[in-house]
Amino acid sequence: MNGIELQTSQVAAPNEIRTHFPALSRIHNGYPVAYFDGPGGTQVPRAVVEAMNDYLYNHNANTHWAYPSSSETDALIADARQTFADFLNASPDEIAFGQNMTSLTFHLARALGRAFKAGDEIVVTELDHHANVDTWRALERERDVMIRVLPMNVENGQLEVGQLANLLNDKTKLVAIGAASNALGTINDVARAAQMAREAGALSFVDAVHYAPHNLVDVKSIGCDFLACSAYKFYGPHIGILYGRKELLEAIGFPKLKPAPNLSPERMETGTQSHESIIGAAAAVDFLASLGQGNSRRERLAAAFAELHSRDKELTAALWQGLSEIKGVRVYGPAPDAPRTSLASFTVKNYPSAEVSRELATKAVFTSHGDFYAATVVERLELAEQGLVRAGCACYTTLAEVERLIAGVSAMAAGRVGSSWESLR
Repeated sequence: MNGIELQTSQVAAPNEIRTHFPALSRIHNGYPVAYFDGPGGTQVPRAVVEAMNDYLYNHNANTHWAYPSSSETDALIADARQTFADFLNASPDEIAFGQNMTSLTFHLARALGRAFKAGDEIVVTELDHHANVDTWRALERERDVMIRVLPMNVENGQLEVGQLANLLNDKTKLVAIGAASNALGTINDVARAAQMAREAGALSFVDAVHYAPHNLVDVKSIGCDFLACSAYKFYGPHIGILYGRKELLEAIGFPKLKPAPNLSPERMETGTQSHESIIGAAAAVDFLASLGQGNSRRERLAAAFAELHSRDKELTAALWQGLSEIKGVRVYGPAPDAPRTSLASFTVKNYPSAEVSRELATKAVFTSHGDFYAATVVERLELAEQGLVRAGCACYTTLAEVERLIAGVSAMAAGRVGSSWESLR
């Protein structure tokens, strides 16, 4: 099989999508590479690299000066803010850029922390990537705030959202929660969490890094105060994006240089940005939009995400079922019929996860391993030493690649390490 064929579709077929990604032509040890490392960073379509090349070759300059290439840079960055406003259903003056989500979140936490006092409280979760945990825990030391933790259910990999109400009180200043777990694929009800935070008089911060590649974000529908994502998880370069409500971005006491802009959103951005990455990130959004149909960028994105989500569900179900049927393999997190993203995290007997990934890589099946910075999740699963093997599906993943992965895991579970897999060439 070369891919999944759906009955009806308004989106390009998988094989057509694959033509946009030069990396998919890579051969390793005689096998075509199957990239299942998307949750850690996807491959990049040609249009994104071309947009970055064009900027660097023809428009490269610093901002806000009275000569053409500087004005062109200003215009391109403004266009990128509009692109991400469409992507997140926000306004351009609510979109800030930074080196990555972690840097942006640390910067925001320190800025908010200036107004916090000893005894104020922040809620984090056990399910989150530590970029949305340790960034806030730093305020324990810096501002003497108290951190409260929303636990996860180890059996199903979901948050105990019902316990959130017990953690909120008049001292709560912020609730930090992930929209989706990068370790288990769990999708959380962040709209409910944001509403509960708002009713308690607290702010809400949503980590959408793993969610944004799989579901079209709508900050208005979520009702959050802040939301962060990373373009390299949805076919762009390494750069982070932060949404913040305009009135908050204009009121927060961000650490900044006196001559730097003091208007939203630039007042949050420190120093010279990676302009080429901003342009590339916007090109990644436009690539996704090009896969759908509609009268506006947002409509095209909605159509593309709806169809890609449908394909993801089929791939995830096949991946989950195939792995679950292998003796000695355990798959973690919500079942395929629960709200989740298109990844499967698993263990193979008592093999260290790095050893499993290394063996799969010999046959050009690339997976990630370890804790993925979601260290608390792996600790709660009692897998801190072994780690998890993580396989994620992207827009270019095919059912044939899923079958290769399952065959490789099956061979390893059966003790056939180093077998030839000749049928999978």
